[in-house]
Amino acid sequence: MIEREITPVLTSLFRQYPFVTVTGPRQSGKTTLCRAAFPNLNYVNLEAPDQRDFAESDPRGFLAQLGEGAIIDEVQHVPALLSYLQVLADESGRNGLFILTGSEQFRLSDAINQSLAGRTALLRLLPFSMAERQRIGASEAIDDILYSGFYPRILDQGLEPHQALGDYLETYVERDVRRLGGIRNLSSFRRFVRLCAGRVGQLVNLSSLGSDAGISHTTAREWLTVLETSYVIFQLQPFFANIRKRLVRAPKLYFYDVGLASYLIGIENTRQIATHPLRGPLFENAVVAEALKHRLNRGLRPNLSFFRDSRGLECDLFYETGQGIGAIEVKSGATIASDYFRSLDQVAEIVPQVSAKAVIYGGDSGQSRSDSEVAPLSGLARVLEGFESNKHISERRGN
Repeated sequence: MIEREITPVLTSLFRQYPFVTVTGPRQSGKTTLCRAAFPNLNYVNLEAPDQRDFAESDPRGFLAQLGEGAIIDEVQHVPALLSYLQVLADESGRNGLFILTGSEQFRLSDAINQSLAGRTALLRLLPFSMAERQRIGASEAIDDILYSGFYPRILDQGLEPHQALGDYLETYVERDVRRLGGIRNLSSFRRFVRLCAGRVGQLVNLSSLGSDAGISHTTAREWLTVLETSYVIFQLQPFFANIRKRLVRAPKLYFYDVGLASYLIGIENTRQIATHPLRGPLFENAVVAEALKHRLNRGLRPNLSFFRDSRGLECDLFYETGQGIGAIEVKSGATIASDYFRSLDQVAEIVPQVSAKAVIYGGDSGQSRSDSEVAPLSGLARVLEGFESNKHISERRGN
């Protein structure tokens, strides 16, 4: 077992708040993280029917048997428990009481906002980052990464990704979506999820999605929300600024785990990745998700967007900092070409906030050019750290 990047943030916040709430996809390692970080705390899982019944029927008795602190797993199953936790925290007046975890994004957030606002720190744990994947000894080949993804259990136990991701979809995701969305026609929903995977990196078009899935525009919107709530997909919002350009307003669609997207589009082994027409969008998905993990693992809010105007000029990823915007172009090819920088330069001329530029590509080595960085996927974290420093701004201003 490796120490997760988010661990120092988790332990620090626990000293500052009565509660820390850790959310994220199922099987992203929330329980392992919390139990490893706080081995002396009692642990209870509300997935267990007897524990859930105890918490629902006798919340005071349930909390009393946990002592002065505990890890409560999957707390979204008993949202009423949060009101009793609020009273306990207010009466105690202490920090470092309970670690709460949950796998349903919006439902848990609503319950927390009603009961624990101001009393809990919020963290999101996604599957392994590239650095964590490397530390566990998994393959660093791009096609292997796009095929197997980043779920800890698959990599730690050396499971066959196609089988394991299929089991994950049926065991966890479909069970959750039935409960969350009241979805009766599971075959239509499966078709819808696969269509989403086929649109990775594309603008969200609810009419097109609904039509292809045989459902209404409204149902498509509802099902996307269910997938977001279950931490299957996320939507990257477009950059908006008061510039003399018509910018698109639709978000782009990505999966939290690129391996799951690969499974859903029918990829059954690593060899298929190399020639698959969606290899480029899958690589883009991996880069965007990695940038998201970089922020969340440091306890920071996402600051990501993309740029696209009405003429089709695009930048795959904007990374906003207090110093400006880092613009990132994503290319899955293993050879650096001069035209990789063309759209970056054009976007930088239009958006004055762009203070640094980078290309993340499918090769192995990096380059530091006069006004741009070139890095492989494994070097993305270093590029983002550079964006967060003053280095690039000073260079661009010629200081």
